[in-house]
Amino acid sequence: MIPNAVIYLAIMLVFVIAWFVWVKRPVYEALFLSFILLVGITGTWENIFVYIDGALNTSLLYSMIVFVAMSQLLSHTKVIDSCVYLILSLLGRVTGGAGYASIIASSFMGALSGSGPGNVMATGVITIPAMKKSGFPPELAANVESVASYMGNMIPPSSNIVGALGAFMALYPNSGVTSGQFWVILWGIALYFIVQRMLQVWAFCKYYKVKPMAKEDIPSLKETFKTGWKGLLLPIIILVPFIVDSVCADFIASRLGDAGATSFSKCLLFFIAGVAALYTVLIAEDKKSITIPKMVTLFSSKMKSLVGPIAACLFGYMVGELFADVDVTTQLSAFLESMNMSRLGLALFIPLLTAFLGMVIPGSSQVVIFGPVFIAAFAATGSDPLFIAAMLPCICGTMCGITPPLALGMYAGMSIAESDFKKTLINDLWWVATQYILEVILLMGWLPVLGM
Repeated sequence: MIPNAVIYLAIMLVFVIAWFVWVKRPVYEALFLSFILLVGITGTWENIFVYIDGALNTSLLYSMIVFVAMSQLLSHTKVIDSCVYLILSLLGRVTGGAGYASIIASSFMGALSGSGPGNVMATGVITIPAMKKSGFPPELAANVESVASYMGNMIPPSSNIVGALGAFMALYPNSGVTSGQFWVILWGIALYFIVQRMLQVWAFCKYYKVKPMAKEDIPSLKETFKTGWKGLLLPIIILVPFIVDSVCADFIASRLGDAGATSFSKCLLFFIAGVAALYTVLIAEDKKSITIPKMVTLFSSKMKSLVGPIAACLFGYMVGELFADVDVTTQLSAFLESMNMSRLGLALFIPLLTAFLGMVIPGSSQVVIFGPVFIAAFAATGSDPLFIAAMLPCICGTMCGITPPLALGMYAGMSIAESDFKKTLINDLWWVATQYILEVILLMGWLPVLGM
């Protein structure tokens, strides 16, 4: 017999798909209306404000807001551009160097911007022409930038990260895991995918006989370092506190107690974004662009782009609260167990499922809504639940962003590279295949991961 949880999930998916594809309205509207629909079906109207209050009291939601706002500031001040030029000046002389520069720059910048397509448009206008000039076919240049930008979805401080930690804490609230410890595992996972992309660029460069960038196209290292070195301190400002939080977790707990250490870890998500934003303002070269009136104009004009992803996550948390109340996670986990799927079966099935869901549901919403189910299902087969939580941004956020037919990053890259759709689609499938294979390998625990 099919459990109610599966029926609720099917109803929500059908409604979201219909609202997004046929009615052609935003996903966050579909998630909100599906929440109302599910409340009516489950007959839990008396708890509706409890669900809303629970979602609004999720601290991770607000840390997501500050990081998205910080990304808007980074793009506005052009700090990202100077970093990209600096990386190009270092790698441009290497065969395929423009491709490697795209992977390094776009992976990190994508983590800050929180938007795969947005990062393609921001950094791709620099890296894609550089790749084409050095012999990259247009379709390859478009996809290198796309898959690199969507790496940002799985690298801290991407908004997907806080959702993944929230999914883990929903199941294991007393685990004592800090944000710093979680981030270290995420970096360990991300390193494998960065290496995978580097090796794939190398293979494509051999196949297409790509050459180094022309000397006259390589930015001057001296000039770019002079203007861009300050931007390179951003990773240190953002990452070091979380490394300290991870390495010194026991010391912090001994000084502040377990509750204090947990609060300290949560505060980092708010504090670091503010410090990074303040530093960005201080190093911005065009001081006229960061006056108070200009900042007000910036955030007011960008509010529409902020509302969509944040609203989707809020409504996703509301659905998550409802699912928790009607015990959907337990029922779905039991249903998956009843199918007798092994760890390998789940490792093969779940990434395919999230790629399909990603056609209509953003990766961040998938993490919030389905994260606890995936964690519990893998935990039942003997997987470490913390590691599965750390894999959620990868299998939910990155995979759905690069998989056709709705690979938004690919389309953004095509618009800059002016590449042929069919050729770009075929080339993209190679990247999807290697992404999927590496996800399965990691989910099976066949590779050691930093922090585990």
